[in-house]
Amino acid sequence: MPATSPKSERTALAPADLTTPAGAAPSRFGPVALVIAAGVSVQFGAALAVMIMPGAGAAGVVTLRLAAAALVLLLLCRPKVRGYARADWGTVVAFGVAMAGMNGLFYQSIDRIPLGPAVTLEVLGPLVLSVVVSRRLVSLLWAGLALAGVALLAGLGGGEGFGGLDPLGVGFALGAGAMWAAYIVFSARTGRRFPQADGLALAMAVAAVLSLPLGVVEAGSALLVPSTLALGVGVAVLSSVLPYTLELLALRRLPAPTFAILMSLEPAIAATAGFLILGQAMSAVDALAIALVIAASMGAVRSQTRKASAA
Repeated sequence: MPATSPKSERTALAPADLTTPAGAAPSRFGPVALVIAAGVSVQFGAALAVMIMPGAGAAGVVTLRLAAAALVLLLLCRPKVRGYARADWGTVVAFGVAMAGMNGLFYQSIDRIPLGPAVTLEVLGPLVLSVVVSRRLVSLLWAGLALAGVALLAGLGGGEGFGGLDPLGVGFALGAGAMWAAYIVFSARTGRRFPQADGLALAMAVAAVLSLPLGVVEAGSALLVPSTLALGVGVAVLSSVLPYTLELLALRRLPAPTFAILMSLEPAIAATAGFLILGQAMSAVDALAIALVIAASMGAVRSQTRKASAA
């Protein structure tokens, strides 16, 4: 999971809000590789997090992840805290709130349902907003395609699907999707207001502070167990420090439509990570459902890109 500067169309939101900065590097291969690496890192980090949830709980894992990531980023970036306007700090706080909400809801979700369907449902939040923003008839096609995928996930296509999933887990995944959209918007704005990864480091600190009380209440002294701490640091590096930084750097050079399409592949990456690390196998119906949501997300991004080009 994370982004900034040009149009962060991981969700195809606010097309006029995020523009490519002048002097951006013309090379495309480098940033594409960064985004793919970020997606692999964050999903395999999530799979590792599932393994330590029995001991620390979902909220405890989120606290470990965000606190460790904030510490690492603050030490590496040593961000300046002077010289910024109130609006700059408001943006970074909003980014931190979105980050805390996205992570907290998502980890509550994967504590209850498999990783693949959790990420697939999470992607629906940004996708729905993208369809609404586009206001084009063709967007209904992509919305229908996504709904078909959800129907299969719910077991309405005649197969077993994911119909036996915990409804609360499904709700958490959808809530994480809504926060994902907010994360995209504010990460892009933060990237324009703060140099390098300074804004990311400060926002991560905000997210860590917000998550700390919930983690302490749920996990208590389990957060201090050496093995849990070590795994928590691993989750922080894989799921926060590395992917967020890679996306932050990539978005300064990568066209937004390309970024959005690459991010649309995350459900497939998540399903692969769940299978390889957690043994969460998929049926043919499951795979088809995920493929439909990915196709809908890609289609929505392409449609909005054509609309912007024709304007």
